[in-house]
Amino acid sequence: MTNSSSSYNSARIRIDKWLWAARFFKTRGIAKQAIEGGKVQVDGQRAKPSKEIEVGAIIRLRQGFDEKTVLVKSLNDQRRPFSEAKLMFEETQDSVEKRQVLSDQRKAQPVIWPSSSKPNKKQRRLIHEFKQRN
Repeated sequence: MTNSSSSYNSARIRIDKWLWAARFFKTRGIAKQAIEGGKVQVDGQRAKPSKEIEVGAIIRLRQGFDEKTVLVKSLNDQRRPFSEAKLMFEETQDSVEKRQVLSDQRKAQPVIWPSSSKPNKKQRRLIHEFKQRN
Protein backbone atom coordinates (compact mmCIF):
# COMPACT_ATOMS: atom_id res chain seq x y z
CA MET A 1 0.00 0.00 0.00
CA THR A 2 1.37 3.41 -0.91
CA ASN A 3 1.55 6.26 1.56
CA SER A 4 0.73 8.94 -1.01
CA SER A 5 -2.35 10.94 -0.09
CA SER A 6 -2.87 12.00 -3.71
CA SER A 7 -3.47 8.44 -4.94
CA TYR A 8 -6.94 8.36 -3.40
CA ASN A 9 -9.76 10.83 -2.85
CA SER A 10 -9.48 11.42 0.91
CA ALA A 11 -12.47 12.57 2.94
CA ARG A 12 -10.86 15.85 4.02
CA ILE A 13 -8.14 18.18 2.75
CA ARG A 14 -6.61 21.50 3.87
CA ILE A 15 -8.31 24.54 2.31
CA ASP A 16 -5.04 26.15 1.19
CA LYS A 17 -3.98 22.96 -0.57
CA TRP A 18 -7.38 22.55 -2.25
CA LEU A 19 -7.49 26.18 -3.47
CA TRP A 20 -4.02 25.73 -4.95
CA ALA A 21 -4.91 22.38 -6.57
CA ALA A 22 -8.18 23.81 -7.97
CA ARG A 23 -6.11 26.61 -9.55
CA PHE A 24 -7.67 29.55 -7.75
CA PHE A 25 -4.18 30.66 -6.67
CA LYS A 26 -0.79 30.17 -8.30
CA THR A 27 0.98 29.02 -5.12
CA ARG A 28 -0.02 27.66 -1.75
CA GLY A 29 1.68 30.65 -0.15
CA ILE A 30 -0.59 33.06 -2.02
CA ALA A 31 -3.61 30.93 -1.08
CA LYS A 32 -2.50 31.05 2.57
CA GLN A 33 -2.15 34.86 2.45
CA ALA A 34 -5.64 35.21 0.95
CA ILE A 35 -7.13 32.99 3.65
CA GLU A 36 -5.33 34.83 6.45
CA GLY A 37 -6.41 38.14 4.90
CA GLY A 38 -10.07 37.16 5.24
CA LYS A 39 -10.68 36.79 1.51
CA VAL A 40 -11.83 33.17 1.86
CA GLN A 41 -14.83 31.89 3.82
CA VAL A 42 -15.89 28.27 4.27
CA ASP A 43 -19.60 27.66 4.92
CA GLY A 44 -20.04 31.32 5.89
CA GLN A 45 -17.21 31.29 8.45
CA ARG A 46 -13.78 32.85 8.17
CA ALA A 47 -11.22 30.06 7.87
CA LYS A 48 -7.60 29.32 8.70
CA PRO A 49 -5.23 27.79 6.11
CA SER A 50 -5.22 24.50 8.03
CA LYS A 51 -9.04 24.23 7.96
CA GLU A 52 -10.02 20.89 6.50
CA ILE A 53 -12.84 20.89 3.97
CA GLU A 54 -14.91 18.07 2.59
CA VAL A 55 -17.07 17.48 -0.47
CA GLY A 56 -20.16 19.68 -0.38
CA ALA A 57 -18.51 22.64 1.39
CA ILE A 58 -19.43 26.09 0.11
CA ILE A 59 -16.47 28.44 -0.32
CA ARG A 60 -16.68 32.20 -0.92
CA LEU A 61 -13.48 33.78 -2.17
CA ARG A 62 -12.51 37.20 -3.41
CA GLN A 63 -9.98 37.61 -6.21
CA GLY A 64 -9.37 41.20 -7.20
CA PHE A 65 -12.76 42.73 -8.01
CA ASP A 66 -14.47 39.35 -8.32
CA GLU A 67 -16.18 37.43 -5.53
CA LYS A 68 -16.96 33.80 -6.30
CA THR A 69 -19.12 31.28 -4.46
CA VAL A 70 -18.17 27.70 -5.30
CA LEU A 71 -19.36 24.27 -4.21
CA VAL A 72 -16.65 21.66 -3.60
CA LYS A 73 -17.39 18.62 -5.79
CA SER A 74 -14.20 16.61 -5.27
CA LEU A 75 -10.93 16.71 -3.37
CA ASN A 76 -7.41 16.43 -4.68
CA ASP A 77 -4.12 17.64 -3.24
CA GLN A 78 -2.21 17.57 -6.54
CA ARG A 79 -2.27 20.43 -9.01
CA ARG A 80 -3.62 19.29 -12.37
CA PRO A 81 -4.34 21.05 -15.68
CA PHE A 82 -7.28 23.45 -15.53
CA SER A 83 -9.43 21.09 -17.60
CA GLU A 84 -9.19 18.58 -14.70
CA ALA A 85 -9.14 21.18 -11.90
CA LYS A 86 -12.45 22.74 -12.96
CA LEU A 87 -14.14 19.39 -12.25
CA MET A 88 -13.25 19.83 -8.55
CA PHE A 89 -15.76 22.67 -8.05
CA GLU A 90 -18.91 24.24 -9.40
CA GLU A 91 -19.59 27.96 -9.23
CA THR A 92 -23.14 28.79 -8.19
CA GLN A 93 -25.42 30.39 -10.78
CA ASP A 94 -26.10 33.33 -8.44
CA SER A 95 -22.37 33.98 -8.16
CA VAL A 96 -21.90 33.95 -11.93
CA GLU A 97 -24.77 36.40 -12.45
CA LYS A 98 -23.54 38.74 -9.71
CA ARG A 99 -20.00 38.78 -11.13
CA GLN A 100 -21.37 39.55 -14.61
CA VAL A 101 -23.48 42.47 -13.33
CA LEU A 102 -20.54 43.95 -11.40
CA SER A 103 -18.25 43.50 -14.40
CA ASP A 104 -20.73 45.32 -16.65
CA GLN A 105 -20.97 48.16 -14.11
CA ARG A 106 -17.18 48.51 -13.99
CA LYS A 107 -16.97 48.61 -17.78
CA ALA A 108 -19.69 51.28 -17.96
CA GLN A 109 -17.81 53.67 -15.67
CA PRO A 110 -15.57 56.20 -17.36
CA VAL A 111 -11.89 55.56 -17.05
CA ILE A 112 -10.40 58.80 -15.76
CA TRP A 113 -7.07 58.38 -14.08
CA PRO A 114 -5.10 61.42 -13.00
CA SER A 115 -1.81 61.82 -14.78
CA SER A 116 1.18 60.91 -12.68
CA SER A 117 3.45 63.35 -14.54
CA LYS A 118 3.66 67.13 -14.55
CA PRO A 119 1.70 68.95 -17.23
CA ASN A 120 3.70 69.87 -20.31
CA LYS A 121 3.96 73.41 -21.69
CA LYS A 122 0.80 73.17 -23.79
CA GLN A 123 -1.22 71.74 -20.89
CA ARG A 124 0.05 74.50 -18.55
CA ARG A 125 -1.06 77.17 -21.02
CA LEU A 126 -4.53 75.60 -21.17
CA ILE A 127 -4.70 75.46 -17.36
CA HIS A 128 -3.69 79.13 -17.02
CA GLU A 129 -6.14 80.14 -19.75
CA PHE A 130 -8.94 78.24 -18.00
CA LYS A 131 -8.15 79.81 -14.60
CA GLN A 132 -8.06 83.36 -16.04
CA ARG A 133 -11.47 83.09 -17.75
CA ASN A 134 -13.58 84.14 -14.75
